[in-house]
Formats: sequence, structure tokens, C-alpha cells
Amino acid sequence: MKVETLVPEYALEHLAPLGRIGVIALATDFNIEQDLNRLYPNDVRAFTSRVRNVNPLTVENLRTMAPGISAAADCILPNTDLDVIMYACTSGTVAIGNDRVTALVHQTRPDVAVTNPVTAALNAFDVLGAKKLSILTPYTDAVNREMAAMFSAQGYEVLNIAGFGFEDDTAMTYISPEDIAQAAISRCDPEADLLFISCTALRASSVLARVEAVLNKPVVSSNQALVWDSLRLLKYPKPIEGFGVLLEQHLAQ
Repeated sequence: MKVETLVPEYALEHLAPLGRIGVIALATDFNIEQDLNRLYPNDVRAFTSRVRNVNPLTVENLRTMAPGISAAADCILPNTDLDVIMYACTSGTVAIGNDRVTALVHQTRPDVAVTNPVTAALNAFDVLGAKKLSILTPYTDAVNREMAAMFSAQGYEVLNIAGFGFEDDTAMTYISPEDIAQAAISRCDPEADLLFISCTALRASSVLARVEAVLNKPVVSSNQALVWDSLRLLKYPKPIEGFGVLLEQHLAQ
């Protein structure tokens, strides 16, 4: 038997030359990878780890994810530099807290920038000049009250919040984009500066531009905001078209 050691003829290629994004997704999230692949440009790539979560989706159950966040971060391309790590759960961030999520990631990846859907959304609201919010979610009234209280505590006026009442994170992905679009259009308060569509499991990205055109105001979704905030941290200079004004007009800021 002949055994050979080969030497590549060409230089090794640097995959994801403009950015490597680590993603901590929920174990039950059907949607996050598909959305991120749709939203990120070809020269940026997302690499996913998952954290165990518990249904039904309640504030108490959301908090049980916290101990697994550090280990999930550590599992994303070990010994490879990442530019940003995102914790991809909006309601989980509300329950656990922005600062604690960042601290948990930094326990195992101390030198990486961290974002989450709440931080990303707050940054987006600031860039878009929004103070009055309408919010659409798949959650129950109890989780929605927690979310509205959190945004109110940050200085925003939540004019209304509407949810589909789901307690199963996986089933949230089964909600039709058409239902999301119709609910977004019908439930957005005319006085709101923008509409926020919460939840990384919702398939909202495909309808953002259409809903914006009808409402004539910005629409921010969890996954769109995560992509925008991570690209902003990378100082990514090119607009991403087709997914709302946030990605089309505000990436160089």
C-alpha cells in the first residue's frame, strides 16, 4: 500500500473573509439558520451551536437556559477566532437580561463581541429614531407583558403588543408568513414610529419589505436586527437589499 502526504498547490482560502458569526440558537428553533443564511451576504458566515430550552415558553422556563449559554458558546468552532457571537432568543434575553447573557458568553469566549435580539433591537430603534413602538410576537400575554415592561423601562412607549399565544417554541415557526404579515399590518398602531416583530423562530424576514411598504414605516424583526447589529459590529459597508430599511439604509452607521 502506498501512503502519500500531499501539499496543496494553491494558497489556503480564508472562508468568510469579512466575518465569522457564532450563533447560540435554541434547541427547538426550526428557523434561525434558514433566516440567517437568507439575510447574511456571501462573504459573512454564521456557525451555530444550540442551547437546551424547555417548553412551555414561560419566563421561568426561559431562565433555565442561562447555565447552558457558556458551554454553547464554547462549542462554536473551538480554537477559531469569531468576530461576533449572538444569543438568538428574544424572550430568553428578556428573561435572563442583556448584561447576564453577555457575561455568560464571555465566560468561555472572553474576547468576542456579543449581541442578542434585545440589544440589537434597541440599537436599531436608536438608529431609526423610534420612541413609540408597536410589537407583534408569537408569545402568550404573560411573556408579552414582560417584554413590554422591559422596553418601557428602557424609555420607549409601547403603544400596543399583540401575540399569537403560542407556548411551544417549535410550533412558532409553523406560523405562516402570510399570517405574520396580516397581523403586522392590522395590529400596528398608526401612531407608532415602527413595528417590532419579536422572536427568532418566526419566519418574518420574507415579509418585512412588504409590510413596510403598506405601513410606510420601518419594521424591525429579531433576526433582521441580529444580522444588522452583527454586521454593524463588523463595520460591514455594503447595504443588504430586500429585507427592510434597517439593512438597506443603515449599515454604514
